[in-house]
Amino acid sequence: MQNTQDMIQRLNLSGSRLSKSHRRIAEYILQHYDKAVFMTAAKLGEMVNVSESTVVRFAVALGYEGYPELQQALQELVRHRLTATQRFEMSSDISQEEVLSTVLKADMQNIRSTIDGIDNAAFLRAVQVISGARRIYILGLRSAAPLAQFAGYYLHYIFDDVRVVAAGSTDVFEAISRIEASDVLLGISFPRYSSRTIEAMSFARSRHAQVIGLTDGPMSPLHEVADICLSMRTDMASFVDSMAAPMSVINALIVALGIQNREALNARFKQLEEVWDAYSVYMNEGK
Repeated sequence: MQNTQDMIQRLNLSGSRLSKSHRRIAEYILQHYDKAVFMTAAKLGEMVNVSESTVVRFAVALGYEGYPELQQALQELVRHRLTATQRFEMSSDISQEEVLSTVLKADMQNIRSTIDGIDNAAFLRAVQVISGARRIYILGLRSAAPLAQFAGYYLHYIFDDVRVVAAGSTDVFEAISRIEASDVLLGISFPRYSSRTIEAMSFARSRHAQVIGLTDGPMSPLHEVADICLSMRTDMASFVDSMAAPMSVINALIVALGIQNREALNARFKQLEEVWDAYSVYMNEGK
C-alpha cells in the first residue's frame, strides 16, 4: 500500500507522462476524491467520458496491477477524511432497487477482505492477553458503542470483571481511572476515529495496561496507542459504517475466549440455566 504523499505525488505528476484521457482521470480524482475512490472503473470512466478499459490502463500506468489495486490505495488514503455529508453523497447514485444488494455485497466483501488480511498471530495473542487479565475494559464510542455493548454482554458470561466504557453520565477517563498493569483495555474505533477513544487508549497504556485495538487498517491512529491491533475492513456503501466484519471478528474473539476458558464457562452456564428456568427468562416450548 502506498503512503499518502506517494499517492498524491503520483496523481499530481501524472500529467507529464500520461495521455490526455489519463490526465482527465487524474484531475477528476484529485478534485472529487470523496466520490471517485468508491466508483467502479466503468462509473469513473462515465464521469470523465472515457471507456472502462481506459481507466484500467490509467491504473496500470500509475504502477498498479489493475484498477482494484488503485482503488484500494485511494480508499486507504481518504477513508478517515470523509465527512458525514461526503459519505451520504456517495450513495446518491444508488437506486432504491439496488440498495439491498449493494449493501449486502459490500458487507460480504468486507468480511472476505478481513479474512485475507487479518493477522491470525495477533488474534491469538489478543485471546491470551484477555484471558490473563484481572479486569477487562471495553471502550467503544459513537458508532462503535453497539460493538462494545455486544462484546461486553457475552464476555460477562466468561469473566468476572468486565466493564463496558461508553459515553454517558460518567466521563470516559473516570471510568478507566483505576486501570492497572494487570488489566486490559479493548478499544474499538473506525473512521471517522473517535479522538476520545484514542486518548483513553493512550492513558491506559501509560498506566502499563495491555491495550488491544480493533480498527480498520494500518493507517489507523489506533496502531500508535495499541500493543496489539486487529484490522478489519469497514468500507461503507453510504454514511453508515459497515460493521459486518468487526462484528464477525468480535464473535470470533468471544468464541475463542469461550474455548480457552471452557470449564469455567460450562459451570457458569449450568448455574444460569437453573436461574433462567426458575424465573422463566426464556420461552419454554415444552410448556
